[in-house]
Amino acid sequence: MALGISLSILSLFAGLWVLQRRGFDFGLLFNPCGFRQRTGWPCPACGMTTSVLAFARGQLLDAFYIQPAAAFLCSVLVLTAFLAFLTAVLGVYFRVFDRLLYETKVTYWIVGLLVVLAAGWAVTLARAFAAQSTG
Repeated sequence: MALGISLSILSLFAGLWVLQRRGFDFGLLFNPCGFRQRTGWPCPACGMTTSVLAFARGQLLDAFYIQPAAAFLCSVLVLTAFLAFLTAVLGVYFRVFDRLLYETKVTYWIVGLLVVLAAGWAVTLARAFAAQSTG
């Protein structure tokens, strides 16, 4: 199970990297942002695809600059893949995760995810407002 998790996450980023190298246009998968078209402001998800693609290319600083929340979530995925790999190959099991997964309420996980997304959106909005005021 742990090896499957690790390989799945690795395959995701490797697949994104290969598709980019082949020139795949990810814009075909996603319509233009309706929120941005109506308001002129970026939505909470604006820049996430670009950030994830930069992360997959290994441009970590660019990924964090483009959309910090997406890059943070990608980093969590990579850490998960690494720890799952250690569990699968070396048999090392981290008991601290029992406490995190079983003693923490799902509500806290959802609130934490929303806080990360809100923080990423705040950075994106601040950047958009700064660009508007100077331009």
